[in-house]
Amino acid sequence: MPSRKLGKPRLLIYGCGDVGMRLLPLLQQRFRVFAVTSQIARCAQLREAGAHPLLADLDHPHTLARLGHLAQIVVHLAPPQSHGTKDQRTRNLAAILPERTTLVYISTSGVYGDCQGQSIDETRTVNPHNARAQRRVDAEQVLRAWAQRRSGRLAILRVPGIYAADRLPLERLKKGTPALRVEDDVYTNHIHADDLAQIIFSAIFKAAPSRVYHAVDDSEVKMADYFDAVAAAFGLPGAPRLPREELEQQVSPMLLSFMSESRRLQNTRIKAELGVRLRYPDIHTSLVQMGADARQRMIDGA
Repeated sequence: MPSRKLGKPRLLIYGCGDVGMRLLPLLQQRFRVFAVTSQIARCAQLREAGAHPLLADLDHPHTLARLGHLAQIVVHLAPPQSHGTKDQRTRNLAAILPERTTLVYISTSGVYGDCQGQSIDETRTVNPHNARAQRRVDAEQVLRAWAQRRSGRLAILRVPGIYAADRLPLERLKKGTPALRVEDDVYTNHIHADDLAQIIFSAIFKAAPSRVYHAVDDSEVKMADYFDAVAAAFGLPGAPRLPREELEQQVSPMLLSFMSESRRLQNTRIKAELGVRLRYPDIHTSLVQMGADARQRMIDGA
């Protein structure tokens, strides 16, 4: 729905956290942006970043009713609730979405489960291995049904591990949290937070209806090698490597779940269909630069 005041189409973000804040500068020239938050304390930050904050909560449907027809473009970054196999938050959102809305949903690569290190594209059948991934599959299915029923234009971005200079496993390395030995290690996938913001922006304009895209960089790296690359870039000791049976006794269930799934995501679609040119295509190069930047900041602040 266009804004009569500014003449720009309206766009609404649910879940405007770190990636949403990186997305805002890309949106402001094209859209009048509204950002939903359940925290009054965040309103000033969102307003300063160029968004119009709106108080509402995906866990409380009665707070959402007034938002249904506010915008014809929606970016859904909010994660599911932390329990169950259904994503009630997405169900609450789908219930208020009007016809012909353009919606970009940020899902997770965890929907595929363990692919035993295979290289996969977006046609791979989902096979979630835990409740967290099952909630994401549920969200995708709910939104597909909404799009078909209400002539919505849906794009699903399946996202792996997001990293940035302030989103690295530095504390884990400092604590000496172990990783898997080479013969047990798993392939992991990554995307820089700034590149993810750019992919979302491109998907708003270029994504095909009800199309799935892998929002992933060009790297093929195993998890322990990723930890080693972070350690080398920041002058930290590498993670000790253990056999799986020993490691299972020392890490959290969530970290263990990530260490139990191995896959390599192909990213041809985001390049061929969305026209994405990654700023950070190779995670090793990015980490080296981040480490150099961190050392320079220390020198400048000394």
